[in-house]
Amino acid sequence: MEAEGLDWLLVPLHQLVSWGAAGAMVFGGVVPYIPQYRDIRRTQNAEGFSAYVCLVLLVANILRILFWFGRRFESPLLWQSVVMILTMLLMLKLCTEVRVASELGVKRRFFAVGAFLVVSLPAGSGQRRTAPVNFDPHYFWHWSSFADYVQCVLAFTGIAGYITYLSIDSALFVETLGFLAVLTEAMLGVPQLYRNHRHQSTEGMSIKMVLMWTSGDTFKTVYFLLNGAPLQFSVCGLLQVLVDLAILAQAYVFARHPPKPAPHAVHPASTKAL
Repeated sequence: MEAEGLDWLLVPLHQLVSWGAAGAMVFGGVVPYIPQYRDIRRTQNAEGFSAYVCLVLLVANILRILFWFGRRFESPLLWQSVVMILTMLLMLKLCTEVRVASELGVKRRFFAVGAFLVVSLPAGSGQRRTAPVNFDPHYFWHWSSFADYVQCVLAFTGIAGYITYLSIDSALFVETLGFLAVLTEAMLGVPQLYRNHRHQSTEGMSIKMVLMWTSGDTFKTVYFLLNGAPLQFSVCGLLQVLVDLAILAQAYVFARHPPKPAPHAVHPASTKAL
């Protein structure tokens, strides 16, 4: 009788907790990037943040949305992908503006789609034609305009969407698509991990961002396990937590044992350049 008498309180409370968890899933993933975004705007320096983090998350969440068309999962996970894509585009816009402003005199780099130069033909012909700019793979994802990143994302979405449309009836393709989506997302912290290792430093990286990554990924993994999400999601969450912990370990080690600055030798031939 007491249990039945408390139903009026427990049922709404359970619903409220469910809504709260769903809201945390949708918007919780973008919270770690708020301190990093503010740091970049304040310092006008994006060197400490790897733009490849944005690439990884854009690819992962586009693939996850396509996976939803083949195997429906909970709506909060779908909306989380939409919100994350918009957030990563905002991060890319800021990082590109800051980087280009500091690269005065550097040759502009374009994504191949829509990058054309206007070339004038010999005098008297009165004609002009367009010539494509050479695409340099060495500068992939290091373009000079935010519009180039948008073109790349749209091109990838169009190609992946078309392939998915043709293969949506194949269970093997759908499961592989889901695996690729979560495996890509699980590699989220790897670009930052590699950058830290290469520079032997975490300078410029927001520790708050990584701590929020860790707490968010832990919450997300528990959410996946409790709500019976596809196995791919749980595996993704566990891998992400391990990478987050590795980055935090880097921050601890590099803070205790900072690398010694390398001596700079000045050569007579290079004096003019200085």
